[in-house]
Amino acid sequence: MRTFRKGGVHPQENKLTNDCIIENFPLPNKAVVFVSQHLGSPSLPVVKKGDRVRTGQLLAKIDGFICANTHSPYTGTISKIDLAEDFTGYKKMAFYIDVEENDEWEEGIDNSEDLVEQIKLSSEEIIEKIKQMGIVGLGGAAFPTHVKYMIPEGKKAEYLIVNAVECEPYLTSDYRLMQEKIKECFIGIEILKKALKVDKALIGIEKNKPDAINSFTLMAKNYKGIEVVGLKTKYPQGAEKQLIYALTKREVPSGKLPIDVGCVVNNIGTVQAVYSAVQKNQPLISNVLTLTGKNVKQRKNLLVRVGTPINSIIEYCGGLPEDTGKIISGGPMMGKAITELSAPTVKTTSSILIMSKKESSRKEETPCLRCGKCIDACPMGLEPVHIAQLAENRLWEETEKNAAMDCIECGCCLFTCPAGRPLLDLLRISKNQVATLRRQRAQR
Repeated sequence: MRTFRKGGVHPQENKLTNDCIIENFPLPNKAVVFVSQHLGSPSLPVVKKGDRVRTGQLLAKIDGFICANTHSPYTGTISKIDLAEDFTGYKKMAFYIDVEENDEWEEGIDNSEDLVEQIKLSSEEIIEKIKQMGIVGLGGAAFPTHVKYMIPEGKKAEYLIVNAVECEPYLTSDYRLMQEKIKECFIGIEILKKALKVDKALIGIEKNKPDAINSFTLMAKNYKGIEVVGLKTKYPQGAEKQLIYALTKREVPSGKLPIDVGCVVNNIGTVQAVYSAVQKNQPLISNVLTLTGKNVKQRKNLLVRVGTPINSIIEYCGGLPEDTGKIISGGPMMGKAITELSAPTVKTTSSILIMSKKESSRKEETPCLRCGKCIDACPMGLEPVHIAQLAENRLWEETEKNAAMDCIECGCCLFTCPAGRPLLDLLRISKNQVATLRRQRAQR
């Protein structure tokens, strides 16, 4: 059975919301939409305080090569443009919107449920449409999608890789999209094949989703050059480099990108968003998120507009359980703790995970046992224990030499460590420090 060749772990899946159909979350009375919601240069606001905006209207435009447009998820009035805290407590510039009860859609947007199958745009027009509609990677990184399709001179794409793995425990938003929007997903794949000018698309789905594999395999018979591949259930199967190896046996070298081995990778959620952008002229203003946890009263998959307060979503699902220990944006392996519940959702908010005190407590830290489990588990072939020791001694150049920047922050090292060492924290710190070193060198 296909999988990646190094490391990996098998955390409990806890897919508690697999059977929860996607529900539309009601519009909030007030919303906060961050000016920039992507990896790269900040966007430039094009509206001002007091302006009335329509649903889908451009709020902030691209102002750099790696950048993305931001659109209004609501009809309403910009009450102010000011700093707001994100879910980690970090302050960012944002639009504060007083939301009207009914949507008034920006001209040209098709918000109907009608399926549009014929792809009329050329490759170049598709990429431009993706750019204008503010599509970013919904697998977590929020990298502007159009940039991936601007293939550098001398490079050539051979495969479109579709990440339908969703290997992170608890998360089921992608799975529900695959179940409920299968035609849109396949049309999105055809759009991206055309944009890339490739004949072959590979869809990776883990074996723990047999119904998705069956329905996608059946649907693929109607399309030329799309292959559905069942993969071994192993975390982090959905990581970009691991998925490429599992599907093509091509290994992305250290410091290189998927295009260097002829591949472009997109999450299945991004694929569906591309369909909406290209075929329906819909900007990325909402996404499906999973509200889940073992003690949550009403676990749900919800279609939520960007800018919705996180605490309102939690209240909608029955509120916080009494024994709540931690609230996480994302999954338990790669997600980050939510410290500010009044913060708004963003384009990449895939999950709100509520964990009990017992479930979220870390092991008591003890001295390293030299067991090597973190090394065996690392899917990138790194030595997390060694990099962590270098980080504790602030030897940043040494962490760089030991390939700290290759860490994908999957958390396998922390998951397997019997000594409870904060390996993932130290690796993240190492990456930040090495990135700072590299910027300083570039400025000399």
